[in-house]
Amino acid sequence: MTKSHRKTKETEIKLSLNVHGSGNSDIKSGIGFFDHMLEAFAKHSLCDLEVVCDGDLHVDFHHTVEDIGIVLGEAIHKELFPVKNIERFSNAVVILDEAAVEVDLDVSGRPFLVFDMPIDGKAGDFDTELAEEFFRAVVYNAKISAHIVLKRGKNRHHIVEAAFKAFAVAFRRAIALNERVVTTPSTKGLL
Repeated sequence: MTKSHRKTKETEIKLSLNVHGSGNSDIKSGIGFFDHMLEAFAKHSLCDLEVVCDGDLHVDFHHTVEDIGIVLGEAIHKELFPVKNIERFSNAVVILDEAAVEVDLDVSGRPFLVFDMPIDGKAGDFDTELAEEFFRAVVYNAKISAHIVLKRGKNRHHIVEAAFKAFAVAFRRAIALNERVVTTPSTKGLL
């Protein structure tokens, strides 16, 4: 289990992560919808995740969402690197009613994000544009590559939730332990 602490003038975050856990979570970001998304991530990735954040929510939700993404990404990196004995590549499509989101993932050591989800507006009090900020912070700090693509959907809540769940399922598959992968899953020998 990795424990992280980050304090800035905008947020203070305490986070614990076990990537090969059982899906337990205890999330207190101060943003109800975002808590729900992080709980969904933990549940469907089978990661154990605890987050407590004291953020400047009186300004807006941006700092809290992005900074939690930074700390989560750093914890993922600590848990997985140096990479060995895992699948490495994966993808998942998750549907939530009319919405379908596809996530392709590579635990590569090379951070990159394709975020092709043209959504605008709010899901509850949550600005949907913050989903991209969160995922960018996670993948760049975890040093993984992710393509997150909206296949179809209209309801913003459904679309964002499908994205978090698809990322979770793809993540769970990518980090699945494989006894046949006895070294780093790369022809370079290093990720």
